[in-house]
Amino acid sequence: MTATPTSSRLVDLFEYGLDAPICLTWELTYACNLSCAHCLSSSGRRDPRELSTAKAKAVIDELEAMQVFYVNIGGGEPTVRPDFWELLDHATNHHVGVKFSTNGVRITRETAERLAGNDYVDVQVSLDGATADVNDAVRGPGSYATALRALEHLAAAGMRNFKISVVCTRHNIPQLDDFKALADRFGAQLRLTRLRPSGRGADVWDDLHPTAGQQRELYDWLLAHGDNVLTGDSFFHLAGYGQALPGLNLCGAGRVVCLIDPVGDVYACPFAIHEEFLAGNVRAPGGFSRVWRDSELFRRLRTPQHGGACASCAFYDTCKGGCMAAKFFTGLPLDGPDPECVQGHGEKLLTLRPVGGSGLPKPSGDHSHRTGAPVRDCVEDPLAGLRLTPKEENGAHG
Repeated sequence: MTATPTSSRLVDLFEYGLDAPICLTWELTYACNLSCAHCLSSSGRRDPRELSTAKAKAVIDELEAMQVFYVNIGGGEPTVRPDFWELLDHATNHHVGVKFSTNGVRITRETAERLAGNDYVDVQVSLDGATADVNDAVRGPGSYATALRALEHLAAAGMRNFKISVVCTRHNIPQLDDFKALADRFGAQLRLTRLRPSGRGADVWDDLHPTAGQQRELYDWLLAHGDNVLTGDSFFHLAGYGQALPGLNLCGAGRVVCLIDPVGDVYACPFAIHEEFLAGNVRAPGGFSRVWRDSELFRRLRTPQHGGACASCAFYDTCKGGCMAAKFFTGLPLDGPDPECVQGHGEKLLTLRPVGGSGLPKPSGDHSHRTGAPVRDCVEDPLAGLRLTPKEENGAHG
């Protein structure tokens, strides 16, 4: 580590980084059967440079040696990788817990029973509307029915502690109570996360991110339900209202979390897939552990951070200036306020941006479904290698 903390507060210790991430996000594939409007990784089509099964297993072995507690697996839709179940079993057999996010397309009765029998697995079913009209407007026609079918299968299999994962938008904030009721109906836990202007989310953020009034509504709701609702520590920028929400209330990028993408690139933040935050690649000598411990980017992030323009704010110690990725992709300075700063400082800066968003940073790759020429290095068929049974096909389009 590059510095020694003088405080004994856990959050202050984490600011200086750990010898291994508490958890990391691993996007196994860019392939996906959906084209969600806010997809943070601009997923759609498989990249032929994806890590092989053998290399993915080698990364899992590294995580075990580093004593990483668990890995958040996502995509794209991770279950469409033909070796997904093989990799999941390899991880859990090597004491690396797996939390994976899915749109539910491959959660059949049989797979639900398989998942329910593995205590090292946690499933998060993505749902961005408590009703089909709100959800499908963002995630695509039929996606609500597919997700509910998956929830039904998981509940029927007796799986415990699975999650309904919601990205908060201005269209679903009025449905918070309905989401909670839906989770209770299936014996699931509700998980709320923040909409970031990352990937395709950058194109819809201005229209979808919660209004100032809804931010306050969300904050009050989380204070009332925080003990029973997970947030993934997404909303520490809301601490500017006066009281910190449960969690670390810290940007853990490069300190306690990071991202491995499908081709093995390691980024400081799961929401900042951009060369500015690229720390290395797991294929390089020394693998993931060397990237985590020796990356110059990570070392820089683990040095004491200064508040910059936010230093004089009374809430800086809890808000920490907000989300790095949200600032970067909206064109705001990294040492300035969050674009959704509840004191209104970010909103003032947003008005100074170029009309139309010209000149704003773009994600490093776009794997979205296309009708024209294919994206370079991407496979045209987003589900190449996936073979659904008739039963699964009916479920995917139901």
